[in-house]
Amino acid sequence: MEAKKRERVWTLHESKDDAGTTKDIRELALGLQMSELCAKLLYNRGFRTVEQAQRFLKNEETQLHDPFLLKDADLAVARIRASVERHEKTVIYGDYDVDGVTAVSVLYLYLKSLGADVSYYIPSRSGEGYGLSRAALDRLKAEGVQFIITVDTGITANEEADYATEIGLDMVITDHHECRTELPRACAVVNPHRPDCPYPFKELAGVGVIFKIICAFEMDACRRAGRPAIDGVRRICYTYADLTAIGTIADVMPLVDENRLIVALGLRLIAKTERLGLSALIDASTSQNNRSVNLSAGSHAAPRKKKITSSLIGYGIAPRINAAGRISSASKAVELLLAEEQGEAVRMAQELCEINRMRQVEENRIAEQAYRRIEQSHDFTRDRIIVLEDNGWQQGIIGIVSSRITEKYGLPSILISFDGNCGEEDRPGDVGKGSGRSIKGLNLVEAMTWCEDLLVKYGGHELAAGLTIERGQVDAFRRRINDYAARKLDDSALAVQMEADCEVRMSELTMSLAQELSRMEPYGVANPTPAFVMRDATVQKIISISGGKHTKLLISGEGISMYGMYFGTPADSLDFSEGDHVDILFHLDVNEFQNIRSLQMIVQDIKPSERYHRHCDSMQSRYESIRSGGSFDEEEDIIPVRDDFALVYTVIRREFRMGHDRISDKTLLSLVNSQRPGQVNYIKLQYILLILHEMKVCGVERQAGGINRYSVYFNAGKTNLEKSSILHKLRSQCRNRSFSG
Repeated sequence: MEAKKRERVWTLHESKDDAGTTKDIRELALGLQMSELCAKLLYNRGFRTVEQAQRFLKNEETQLHDPFLLKDADLAVARIRASVERHEKTVIYGDYDVDGVTAVSVLYLYLKSLGADVSYYIPSRSGEGYGLSRAALDRLKAEGVQFIITVDTGITANEEADYATEIGLDMVITDHHECRTELPRACAVVNPHRPDCPYPFKELAGVGVIFKIICAFEMDACRRAGRPAIDGVRRICYTYADLTAIGTIADVMPLVDENRLIVALGLRLIAKTERLGLSALIDASTSQNNRSVNLSAGSHAAPRKKKITSSLIGYGIAPRINAAGRISSASKAVELLLAEEQGEAVRMAQELCEINRMRQVEENRIAEQAYRRIEQSHDFTRDRIIVLEDNGWQQGIIGIVSSRITEKYGLPSILISFDGNCGEEDRPGDVGKGSGRSIKGLNLVEAMTWCEDLLVKYGGHELAAGLTIERGQVDAFRRRINDYAARKLDDSALAVQMEADCEVRMSELTMSLAQELSRMEPYGVANPTPAFVMRDATVQKIISISGGKHTKLLISGEGISMYGMYFGTPADSLDFSEGDHVDILFHLDVNEFQNIRSLQMIVQDIKPSERYHRHCDSMQSRYESIRSGGSFDEEEDIIPVRDDFALVYTVIRREFRMGHDRISDKTLLSLVNSQRPGQVNYIKLQYILLILHEMKVCGVERQAGGINRYSVYFNAGKTNLEKSSILHKLRSQCRNRSFSG
């Protein structure tokens, strides 16, 4: 069944427009010494007083919480201290995504600084899959390991934790994924999502949890040494907030409460980082994304240092770290972050960039295959969750493709790979690994719990989860999880909800505003990049770029023009044309090219202008009334003069010579008014076309959809428009006519 185009619903979060609100916003702007537009953004986000807004802008709205409020934090600290003091052979057992890689790196660096005998282990995504396994525990035990600390994993590993105890391995589990009813049995289980955990902030990343544990360890050490505990917390923050920020951003954690504090500090540390591997990765990724050269500065000029933001981390750094675990080995990313030699750091950073390019190629291949199968066989009227399986899909890539599928079709999706099954025939007992993404309104972990008897194991978050399943259970799983979704998702849940802060005019978009907006960073979940809506803008140019993958638009309003980037949207897929009036939902961005900074829009969505279409409908109705003999006032500016005729004819002749003999009314209006907006309105244009046709200056053949086909008579002699009967009749219909000919 064919996919229905997903409805996009815009929600504006503007506060009530009344005298009281306007007064409050003006007072906020005055107190903060910023524009009223930026003050309105803060007001709409709940910061109603100068004091509240200042605390937010200075990251003073909260303090770091006491890490010992985390259930079992004291037990974890005690067991880790014992391992350090006894020089036990310790392994950090992590996950292969960015959160896991940074968590491993943070804990490894800290324990090494204490003199611990520590190493790390990250399972192979394709060979072992997510989480703890008996085989890995056996291998570590055989190598003489005595103590394991998990980071970003382990909360659902009940059987594996019991097995570790059986073979004599002590374990501390730290994680942030959703818990099951029964927790694994270990020396300590630290997870803010534990039902019995009193920690006031539940949205820490996996690296955030281990960051809090080493804060607790350092506080305990300071107290034992008779020093203020805050000294230890400060040292940890200024040493490890950078890596913690990267994992927090990459795992799409809400940037509120202490996450906001950690990320804000982390970004400042990254901007002046002395970590060789991180510096090399930033240089490698930004040089790939900005290959322009300022020729006037000479071939050896250093590139402009790119500002470190959450977007740069999320879209530039994190994918390259992630790619290691998806295509190769996550250990490569850890090695890069731990690098101590400049040349090795540069080499490894370039290797991660190359791995990321390989990931992109493979991702596109799998995505195209998945799209074809969905379009050919998925029943959109019946199934609310897309479940696909394949023998040849790389397990490290299917999670990203699942994200793309969910974005494209507006439905939760789960992709399962049986890559690695070597039999000549498919067997029911073949084990596959799956990765899924969901939409708001359907908790993917809860949905999998509904099907848990069909799964080998599963785990994750509300909107992203993984599973292991036997081939023989896939069909039953597809049916049952869709039965669950049918009860949870109605049609309204399937619409794309797009949120915006407020409406703006083109004249309000200034470089000064962009600088003010930077004060609200870091942006992310729960503190999103400000989104604006501009009504009734005009699309002046549509330019296809990057081989047709993206579109560049020239947008105008109030006599001002600005470029807008519409990423991921080919020009030939747009449902509007040059000259159209549109409403735009966008982010404001500062583009830096060859050391020149300019404003641009990052377009999120475009719709036909509601205001303009209401105006067009009104003008169409008015035109029909006047054409039928109705009277009108001179102030309506309907009667054309010679300059109006010359302007319209010049545009038609120019377009005709360029091979454009079919032009819509709205496009012609835009072209005619490009130099002097509003000179010719819709009704006046229609009468000009009627009169030009009547006087045989050009042929005008009306076609469907508001389009005319034009013929230009280049050999026509000089025409006296005053002889037009249509023009004379039009003048006679004007009630207060002062026109003298």
